Amino acid sequence: MMETERLVLPPPDPLDLPLRPVELGCTGRWELLNVPGAPESTLPHGLPPCAPDLRQEAEHLFLSSPAWLPLHGVEHSARKWQRKMDPWSLLATQGAPVPSDLQAQRHPTTGQILGYKEVLLENTNLSATTSLSLRRPPGPISQSLWGNPTQYPFWPGGMDEPTITDLSTREEAEEEIDFEQDLLTVPPGFKKGVDFAPKDHPAPAPGLLSLSRLLEPLDLGGGDEDESEAVRQPGIPRGDTVSASPCSASLARASSLEDLVLKEASTAVSPPEPPKPLPQEQWAIPVDVTSPVGDFYRLIPQPAFQWAFEPDVFQKQAILHLERHDSVFVAAHTSAGKTVVAEYAIALAQKHMTRTIYTSPIKALSNQKFRDFRNTFGDVGLLTGDVQLHPEASCLIMTTEILRSMLYSGSDVIRDLEWVIFDEVHYINDAERGVVWEEVLIMLPDHVSIILLSATVPNALEFADWIGRLKRRQIYVISTVARPVPLEHYLFTGNSPKTQGELFLLLDSRGAFHTKGYYAAVEAKKERMSKHAQTFGAKQPTHQGGPAQDRGVYLSLLASLRTRAQLPVVVFTFSRGRCDEQASGLTSLDLTTSSEKSEIHLFLQRCLARLRGSDRQLPQVLHMSELLHRGLGVHHSGILPILKEIVEMLFSRGLVKVLFATETFAMGVNMPARTVVFDSMRKHDGSTFRDLLPGEYVQMAGRAGRRGLDPTGTVILLCKGRVPEMADLHRMMMGKPSQLQSQFRLTYTMILNLLRVDALRVEDMMKRSFSEFPSRKDSKAHEQALAELTKRLGALEEPDTTGQLVDLPEYYSWGEELTETRSLIQRRIMESVNGLKSLSAGRVVVVKNQEYHNTLGVILQVSSNSTSRIFTTLVLCDKPTSEDPQERAPATPDVPYPDDLVGFKLFLPEGPCDHTVAKLQPGDVAAITTKVLRVNGEKILEDFSKRQQPKFKKDPPIAAVTTAVQELLRLAQAHPAGPPTLDPVNDLQLKDVSVVEGGLRARKLEELIWGAQCVHSPRFSAQYLKLQERMQIQKEMERLRFLLSDQSLLLLPEYHQRVEVLRTLGYVDEAGTVKLAGRVACAMSSHELLLTELMFDNALSALRPEEIAALLSGLVCQSPGDPGEQLPSTLKQGVERVRAVAKRIGEVQVACGLNQTVEEFVGELNFGLVEVVYEWARGMPFSELAGLSGTPEGLVVRCIQRLAEMCRSLRGAARLVGEPVLGAKMETAATLLRRDIVFAASLYTQ
Repeated sequence: MMETERLVLPPPDPLDLPLRPVELGCTGRWELLNVPGAPESTLPHGLPPCAPDLRQEAEHLFLSSPAWLPLHGVEHSARKWQRKMDPWSLLATQGAPVPSDLQAQRHPTTGQILGYKEVLLENTNLSATTSLSLRRPPGPISQSLWGNPTQYPFWPGGMDEPTITDLSTREEAEEEIDFEQDLLTVPPGFKKGVDFAPKDHPAPAPGLLSLSRLLEPLDLGGGDEDESEAVRQPGIPRGDTVSASPCSASLARASSLEDLVLKEASTAVSPPEPPKPLPQEQWAIPVDVTSPVGDFYRLIPQPAFQWAFEPDVFQKQAILHLERHDSVFVAAHTSAGKTVVAEYAIALAQKHMTRTIYTSPIKALSNQKFRDFRNTFGDVGLLTGDVQLHPEASCLIMTTEILRSMLYSGSDVIRDLEWVIFDEVHYINDAERGVVWEEVLIMLPDHVSIILLSATVPNALEFADWIGRLKRRQIYVISTVARPVPLEHYLFTGNSPKTQGELFLLLDSRGAFHTKGYYAAVEAKKERMSKHAQTFGAKQPTHQGGPAQDRGVYLSLLASLRTRAQLPVVVFTFSRGRCDEQASGLTSLDLTTSSEKSEIHLFLQRCLARLRGSDRQLPQVLHMSELLHRGLGVHHSGILPILKEIVEMLFSRGLVKVLFATETFAMGVNMPARTVVFDSMRKHDGSTFRDLLPGEYVQMAGRAGRRGLDPTGTVILLCKGRVPEMADLHRMMMGKPSQLQSQFRLTYTMILNLLRVDALRVEDMMKRSFSEFPSRKDSKAHEQALAELTKRLGALEEPDTTGQLVDLPEYYSWGEELTETRSLIQRRIMESVNGLKSLSAGRVVVVKNQEYHNTLGVILQVSSNSTSRIFTTLVLCDKPTSEDPQERAPATPDVPYPDDLVGFKLFLPEGPCDHTVAKLQPGDVAAITTKVLRVNGEKILEDFSKRQQPKFKKDPPIAAVTTAVQELLRLAQAHPAGPPTLDPVNDLQLKDVSVVEGGLRARKLEELIWGAQCVHSPRFSAQYLKLQERMQIQKEMERLRFLLSDQSLLLLPEYHQRVEVLRTLGYVDEAGTVKLAGRVACAMSSHELLLTELMFDNALSALRPEEIAALLSGLVCQSPGDPGEQLPSTLKQGVERVRAVAKRIGEVQVACGLNQTVEEFVGELNFGLVEVVYEWARGMPFSELAGLSGTPEGLVVRCIQRLAEMCRSLRGAARLVGEPVLGAKMETAATLLRRDIVFAASLYTQ
């Protein structure tokens, strides 16, 4: 205890109280005394100053300030700090995890501790980099959200965990150990070892009967006890135990040993009974939504969430299954209320203190859902590429790509996950991003339940069945019967105030198609065109008019809708440019009141206040503000994101009366309108113009009709040119929506992410994809059939192949190979131009299919359908003795002799000859003969068709038919072994290698077949049938094994090709182990090979951050174009280098067998915005960027946003390989890009 120090205090202030604080010891507590005077303390106030460490002082003087060093005194410069020697530090090691624990043994009733026992602890050595188990310890807190590319994912649900044997068989072929010859017997240091040579046991004396073998099944003296033991074994089925008893029973009842031996032999030969078929597994269970749920509130007395309205029947059914923790697939009409199901799952997770992930296909939809759910639940987070809000929340909203990244990186968020909600599931049909949905569904762990929300699709049960088999859990499919607000579909043909009433009902609210309305629209259009032709002359009508015609059409239409109080309206136009033109052409309209103008003005001011001054004066901002004040709006990808959000919010408030939008507006939150208008029914899908698909039309038309406000929704199709065909309209409006189809494809990121985990295989991912579902759903049936065939094969008698029958197996294989070779040659002929030309009317062919075997026919007519050509042929046949058409089919010979195999052995009628007309596919033509007959095909077909009628059935055929039949019969009798056929090489000029080699091989096989000895044996037929049955069973077993193996996977060849690309580039080694370059590629979000090669080639390290950003824009830019001529030389060289690297990768892909050409791979790069991004990174205002490129502002913003995400991926990859300089540059580049209007915060997150 130190003495107290008296502190000199300043003179007291008049307001000072007569109190004295005294510190009590060193506890930090103080006490106030009412005695005036200086404060006392038991310890010094504060810490006294201390001298700096000598080493720090030396470093500061001599290293940080070299001016202190003497110029000439260098004798002390060689000194260094001596390291302290600590040999014991070499023995220090980290403690191993404790493999066991002490567990108390307590009394079951009192709980008193009776003793302790040691129990082994499982999974004590698990980590995020070695295990896929959920029991592994969590990773670092900094990686709990996003995970790490070096961590393992969690084990996918529904997938069997591999055993040690499975893992060992996946390794490359290892050297086998011979435990008889290769084992060492002499230990090191010893002169001799142990001799393990086998001993020779004397063979037992031969006898007539081995009593020990017969008496072995008997259990003398203890049969009951052993039998009871067998019954008590849980692993042995009851039938196996009972099957052992008949042996002993039969032995006891046998009158002699000879009888027993005969009975045992007969029992061994009898085939086993086939196993009972497995019960059909039902994974997708449809739920009946037509019957009401009367006991809903009795089953759920305290629901997790309640609404201000009464839920519909389908919503109640879904909620009941969510309470049972079932997975559901809700396929409902647009605006039916699918979000109710998602809301209840979120509330249920909050009640259970777990987490929910809500995935959406686009970032804009994620932002909208974040606002809605945050207003409802509060505890909601948002994770997108550039925004991270409240990641600790119980409900996280993200895109599907981010969830995939979290699954592959082993994010600890997955541990607490209870529900994953997939919204807009029909987006799985997207060719570019649909594979992400399948990857996520496959990789989700078993404890996560799935909620699928989709528009109505025809194959919802099939898709749910796939997920159910995938996860081995039942999926309940809930579909709505009808829309909550029915729709009425109209055709509009007006184009002026006089014709604004030309609105014709085509499809009413009950789904009835009105042909009367269609023909009325056609007549109205035809009458106007005739008047126009009389005035201005005839003119070919077009589907699309010019701006003046569009303006007249929309002015008349909007006037009609405004009069009928059918605003607001959404006009779907399938072109960004036409959206802008049509909105700009209506600036003379004013659809808002003064109060609405004031509300719009205040909202715009509040939203645009967050932008800098120059950004508020952008032409697009000013133009959109003017349109919004008039009640007009535009919504497409070329609009700035903040303006799109302003338009959406004003539209949801009813302040935007007319909205011109592209198809993307149909995908999003519930923003219905009173009316939906289609500018056209044709769109460009990226490759060609086509009509709208039924699913696309229904998705957009579903925006019509506001629930609770409108009795019906109105859908109008504009007829600017001629009225579309009725069949096209009927198909588009009443056709079935597009089915959910797999877009699964292999990517390098997927392959590398799975190869780095030993327990996961890419083949398993492919096997479980939706594309493989049709062939894999019958796997259990194939396994059962394979087991039955194996038993049948074991019960078959071996054919005799001795003596003259020694070459019987070869004879069978020669015949099979000859048949396959001829089929291959014939397929090549039917695929060739000359082969099809030869199959004209009058050509005699040999027909072979299920109905006709080597039967002559003459072609009467050649036609084509959507898939192949159809040959209408007159074919010989037996005269039927009954009305059964199956009796016309001649039987195929069971035992083929050489003349049957080598020749065709044409069919000859056994009795009276008859004829028929058959429509043949190209595969039904077995051979093309050299004979051509003169036939009148039309007359023959007309006569045959006439004689098929009951009235003319007994009429004789005409002379043309009789002549053709007689010519075919004469030709068959003259050439019983087959008529001369066209040679594929000499006659048809086929120079294909497979055809030439096939012809040579066929002739060689014919020589071998003619020289076979087995056909001369009297037992040839019987033994051939035995061999044929055995070989057919083996062939079927090989087919089943192929279907069950990985070799049947459709994408397996491409997988091997892509792995070869990775091996050539050095991403994996020969054993398939992922190397450093492969781990870096796993960290990339896109263009993984190109970015990794640029990094390892040091193509980016020497550039400045703004130059790197400009070059990388070519990888994310969606607008095609070439860089401008004003680029700096550094950027021009960088562009060429990036293209050179891409060309090298493309050449490797082509060399490894991939179908993508080098030009196609390099053509994916678009450097049209290099200059724009370069100037933006250098600080140029966004208002000045418009003059550098003609790209719409919205696409420029999207490019820069995606570029910032890529820069962050590169930053993480640079840190992974130890490139701090490149990592710092990528961080700087991302910072330079993230500014002003491009990264303005979303209005939905404010």
